[in-house]
Amino acid sequence: MIVRERPNAIALLFALRGSVVPEILPHILFVALFSVVVAALSHYQLIDLTSLTIMPVTLLGIVLSILLGFRNNAAYDRWWEARKQWGQMVTEIRSLARASGTLLGEKASARRALLMPVLAHAVALKGQLRRETVNEELLAWVSAEQRDAALAKANPADALLAQAGAILGEQYRQGALDSMGLKILDERLAALSGIQAASERIASTPLPFAYTLLVHRTAYVYCYLLPFALIGGMGWATPILAAAVAYTFFGIDRLSEHLETPFGRAPNDLPLDALCRIHEISVADALGEVAPAPLPVKDFQLQ
Repeated sequence: MIVRERPNAIALLFALRGSVVPEILPHILFVALFSVVVAALSHYQLIDLTSLTIMPVTLLGIVLSILLGFRNNAAYDRWWEARKQWGQMVTEIRSLARASGTLLGEKASARRALLMPVLAHAVALKGQLRRETVNEELLAWVSAEQRDAALAKANPADALLAQAGAILGEQYRQGALDSMGLKILDERLAALSGIQAASERIASTPLPFAYTLLVHRTAYVYCYLLPFALIGGMGWATPILAAAVAYTFFGIDRLSEHLETPFGRAPNDLPLDALCRIHEISVADALGEVAPAPLPVKDFQLQ
């Protein structure tokens, strides 16, 4: 995720970190080059384009704007929903750490045994959503035996929550927790399971491909028809305006693709590493241990 103070107008104009310009620049240049060819054909009267009207292209542009607006809103809703879910995870882990202190205050080892699999769960879920291997990272929170037992399951993150639930059951059987205390703590684990399910739903259910394809094709058709509509009134200035329009439409299209998948490592994706560090800080504070520092921002990006 890009984290920076808002630059001034000039710096904002030339900012590239987090911009989609490097990705769409070849497409913009190709539209500009195509427009130069159209302008040359018209200028040297190889073809007569002066009688063409801009109205059909204008109508197509209105339709494209509506389609892009809808797709961008849908993609941003996915991004924001993912951010809310992981923000709720911060709340649930803090609540679990606080409630465990109230209900298991005199059993520090039991609290730690409960909270460590929960921290490992967040790391495992991060790895599953990003399709990355976090096997070694898990050893910071659970034993090799616990890790291997979780990795042997089809859903390691859920298996780690099950391990935390087993700790609760053990404390209940030993009399350290009554039924109400067990219910309170188990509700927090259930909430974390719900957050995992919501995150998996977002990651595994993209926007309908047919809709994405329609928007993408319409954007290309519009940008390559635009020079023919502009040439009569704009002349050699046609490539400049066509490139500006291509930047806008191709940029929104590509940005929507980024927002549609919020759990990756692209500049505008969610900072799951930083959120996992927040969980670590919260639990360390609750256990009275030295908390690590938050992850720093590097090159205006928080991972």
